[in-house]
Amino acid sequence: MLNRRALAALVLALGATVLSGCAREQAPAVDYVLLNGQKASSQDWHGKVMLVNFWATSCATCVKEMPQVIATFDKFKGRGFDTLAVAMSYDPPAFVAKYAETRQLPFGVAIDNTGSVANAFGQVQMTPTTFLINKRGEIVKRFVGEPDFAALHGLIEQLLAEA
Repeated sequence: MLNRRALAALVLALGATVLSGCAREQAPAVDYVLLNGQKASSQDWHGKVMLVNFWATSCATCVKEMPQVIATFDKFKGRGFDTLAVAMSYDPPAFVAKYAETRQLPFGVAIDNTGSVANAFGQVQMTPTTFLINKRGEIVKRFVGEPDFAALHGLIEQLLAEA
């Protein structure tokens, strides 16, 4: 039988092996159209820390968190950080456009008419669902529901500091 010290060493060694060998999932390659009609692609995200937020105007939590999503964008935008708000396929485009205009959303807003962007990100159905992607295009964190924004900001700071 292992003594406590040997067991602790084994647990630490296994934990270090698991953490160091943990490969992150690559963000999917997606094409989308912004509200202003501009075509864009996830290839445009290379070298940036990206927050990709799936939301709907009919989602109370999405509407509640949007001011914090805006504040997060405003805090980090000049440092290689960007945000994309992806409206779900069931959200009427006129509602999305009106919301983006009246709330003066300062980042890109895409309407996922076909659901292809949500599907590419693992069949996103619950809103809000938010992905944080590092400069190498890897998904670092997936939030279902409203994120802890203080913790999110700390993670963004870490990712921006990475080479």
